[in-house]
Amino acid sequence: MTSVLVVDDDPTLLRIIETVLTSAGLEVSTRNTAQAALRAAHAHRPDCAVLATGRDMTASDLCHALRSAEDTADVPILLITERGRWLEAAAAFDAGADDYLSRPFTAQDLVRRVEALAR
Repeated sequence: MTSVLVVDDDPTLLRIIETVLTSAGLEVSTRNTAQAALRAAHAHRPDCAVLATGRDMTASDLCHALRSAEDTADVPILLITERGRWLEAAAAFDAGADDYLSRPFTAQDLVRRVEALAR
């Protein structure tokens, strides 16, 4: 089963993403801080990571941290950004993100992108 690590400091969005991805048959692990996400990624390497914002680190910083560690360097990363925050997406691409999705997004779009990255 494909495993996905989801990080966001918004509990509502975290639950929505978890529900959508779980309903699509993916194994989902959620964290609300970047540090907790890093610990989880090192303990059990996910097939894909979905990053929004953590309380303790930007998505770009978290992306860079994942890329810098040998055991998570090749984990595909989908960044979720606020609409119109293209500078945030550009910084994440510079840090190594593979794709991004702007809010609001459809459940179908999210699942499609995660499944494509996890292949």
